[in-house]
Amino acid sequence: MHNFKELNVWQKARAFSKSIYSLTSDFPKVEQFGVVSQLRRASVSISSNIAEGSGRGSDKDMCRFLDIALGSAFEVESLLYIALDLGYINQDDFDNLNSQVLEIGKMLSSLNQCLVKRQQSNI
Repeated sequence: MHNFKELNVWQKARAFSKSIYSLTSDFPKVEQFGVVSQLRRASVSISSNIAEGSGRGSDKDMCRFLDIALGSAFEVESLLYIALDLGYINQDDFDNLNSQVLEIGKMLSSLNQCLVKRQQSNI
């Protein structure tokens, strides 16, 4: 088992979700059940899947949940582009949040690779 609260990637994902919630609070009310909801759910899914995977009994399970978290990070990235295209966020906000989600994605991939290598060495 892994202590997710000690993982730097979980801490960054948690802070990222807070930024997404703050940013989307200014989106048009008509988007409450559209882009706002999807962005919030996908951003929360990143940290939640890291936490859920850490509670599983094996590195293999942890890797599976890290893959899901990475998929959510890609979903957030896509939604940020849509929000930019619709004029809901400016270029500076997009650049800041997009760089954060890309960093989180790289961290997820690196952690996943380390766990896979550890699994292979235990065979």
